[in-house]
Amino acid sequence: MSATKFQKLITNPFTFRLYLLQKLPMGLIAGLKVTELNNERSVVTVKYKWMTQNPFKSMYFACQSMAAEMSTGAMVMNGIYNSDPPVSMLIVKNTANYHKKAVGKITFVCNDGKLIAEHIKRAQTTGESVSVDTTSVGKNEAGEVVSDFTFTWSVKVKAKK
Repeated sequence: MSATKFQKLITNPFTFRLYLLQKLPMGLIAGLKVTELNNERSVVTVKYKWMTQNPFKSMYFACQSMAAEMSTGAMVMNGIYNSDPPVSMLIVKNTANYHKKAVGKITFVCNDGKLIAEHIKRAQTTGESVSVDTTSVGKNEAGEVVSDFTFTWSVKVKAKK
């Protein structure tokens, strides 16, 4: 399967829900949606609702973090999908900044596809673990930044068995 096939699988609402049910059930409960994924950009949305609320009448920080992580992680998964040699991925660090209350539909965008691809290629070429800092910015329906996240992903070639 090519990356294009992966992109179709992850942006298809039915197959994405099946993936969430199997691998990330809290993402299913929160209502995460991958609305766009290509080799350069990933877009994930989540809505403020009863299941995603905090006591302060805004979206719980962990729901924002989950959507932001998905936007960066989908880019990494896209880059390593059926790669030769196979590559593993792991978050080793994350930071977040919260700018205003997250209410309504929040859209997280990661534009680091090229950067991620370069780091994956370097890991495959050197055989060493490589870290890449990825950024996701969450905006409300008015286009205002509500939060931004940086996730450091470690990628490395899987050990041969």
